[in-house]
Amino acid sequence: MAMILMIDELSKRYGLLPSEVIRRADTFDVWIMDCSLSFHKYHEYKQGHNGKAPVPDYSTDELKSMLARNRKDVKG
Repeated sequence: MAMILMIDELSKRYGLLPSEVIRRADTFDVWIMDCSLSFHKYHEYKQGHNGKAPVPDYSTDELKSMLARNRKDVKG
């Protein structure tokens, strides 16, 4: 489903039929589109949330706890 939405977004952006996008686009085109959409979504989010980025605000202790849990899970 995600790939269909990417093809649709590229089609709209460049005025191409989806079949033309499939024939002509490569992974670089998809990568650029993904970066662009993420950038725009990030700034839209900031505008709607008093300039705050969608980044969690964890304390140092919370981050240390997450790291310890992750290391424990990796070691088994």
